[in-house]
Amino acid sequence: MPHILVVDDDTRLRELLSRYLGENGFRVTTARDAEDARAKLAGLNFDALVLDIMMPGENGLDLTQWLRGVSEVPVLLLTALGEAENRIDGLTRGADDYLVKPFEPRELVLRLEAILRRARLTIPTPPPAAITMGDLSYDLTREELSKAGAPVRLTSAETSLLTVFARNPGRTLTREELSRQSRIGGNDRTVDVQITRLRRKIETDPRMPRYLQTVRGEGYVFRPG
Repeated sequence: MPHILVVDDDTRLRELLSRYLGENGFRVTTARDAEDARAKLAGLNFDALVLDIMMPGENGLDLTQWLRGVSEVPVLLLTALGEAENRIDGLTRGADDYLVKPFEPRELVLRLEAILRRARLTIPTPPPAAITMGDLSYDLTREELSKAGAPVRLTSAETSLLTVFARNPGRTLTREELSRQSRIGGNDRTVDVQITRLRRKIETDPRMPRYLQTVRGEGYVFRPG
């Protein structure tokens, strides 16, 4: 039975959704807000989330964005906001689908089944054990960089950034994504500074980067090989 986490501050709606989904072949756990959801996510594995946007404290959009940094679990947003910009905002932050309130419970079941089918079909390719950049090699398991077999020292921030890039080769990553997924934190300027330092370790000519390239107006892309 697919395990669904329903997150909504409306007690009545939580109970109705829990009962209806349970009657339609789902195992259901509920959470009253984002804080409660984080606690449930820390202790249980879920196949999908049904997540209300408008909640007190941390809203559903912010929770979705945080979740995308740590998990690929599908998210279906519930919203009373039907305007296009609201829907686009939710999808941009990583939601897989959305429903505008009020909705037919049967439609929720069908949409959940659809995103679960897509999740099963989208099987991520495991990252390689190591990547190469000319005579450089980066071991993802040990998080160690070497050049012609000799170790190359990386700072914690450089290691974190290179690991994120190595797990996303060929994908343009925004500065926000890099800040969130790595351990460097900070703002866009912090990311740019760390990118510059990393390039000095992996590029023959940091001013003309071959592996770690800038995508103007978007972020950075890593092209090993």
